Amino acid sequence: MVKRREPTARQVRLATELRRLREAAGLNSRQAAELLGVAPAQITHIESALAGVSEQRLRRLTSHYACTDEKFIDALVTMAIERTNGWWEEYRGLLPTSFLDLSELEHHARFLRHVAILYVPGLLQTEDYSRAVFSARLPELTSEELELRIQHRRARQKFTTPYEAVIHEAALRIRVSDRATSKAQLARLLELSEADHVTVRVIPFDLDGFSGASSTMTYVGGPVPKLDTVVRDALHGSAFIDSEAQLNTYRTSFLKVESESLDPEQSRDFIHSLSKEF
Repeated sequence: MVKRREPTARQVRLATELRRLREAAGLNSRQAAELLGVAPAQITHIESALAGVSEQRLRRLTSHYACTDEKFIDALVTMAIERTNGWWEEYRGLLPTSFLDLSELEHHARFLRHVAILYVPGLLQTEDYSRAVFSARLPELTSEELELRIQHRRARQKFTTPYEAVIHEAALRIRVSDRATSKAQLARLLELSEADHVTVRVIPFDLDGFSGASSTMTYVGGPVPKLDTVVRDALHGSAFIDSEAQLNTYRTSFLKVESESLDPEQSRDFIHSLSKEF
């Protein structure tokens, strides 16, 4: 068995779900290995995403673990046998792994939801806006690192997945560069908000009693709700959250933020009015 050197986020999620199922069944690694007739080390490697698992063995394991959710099992099988060599792989070894993991998550998502407080979401940024954001990073990026990040972001922006962004007025007003960049960014938001797969909502400053979001959040819809993921920005990359309890909290949080924001038409009017100030 050849061990993987660098598991992807999708492979890690599959491994995590198999470990959770085993633990919920009250079995240890040795007992699970006996059910398959393999060495305990193989179960450890599978649950560490260092080794793959065949469809036959995965279905046997989920049966032994008394999992009866067929849609969930089928989704796990797809994750196990699908071999997607996505566009993001050309950046492996050139960008931090979290950049590639985020691209992989977005590629397989059923839907994307984003709450933005200080910056316009990356998927909706103009190149000049992205360049300004990346240029402010500490430690400072080399020119090559900067261009790689901008190229990668442009590639991510070719998405067609249903996407809803709730953007605070602060993110629309903060000038990451100059007036021209801000005005062009607002124009880009207005353009994208007309796309069939994009919904843009605004949270204005004068909204009374708003305390629904304190930081940026991306909610990624998996093939089934159990496989959803929340992505939070961290100092050294993105943090991926997938525990059921936390997912429920973030689902509720997003729905609250969404319900308190302006509707899409009001949001377009708001952005249009704001652009006149620039």
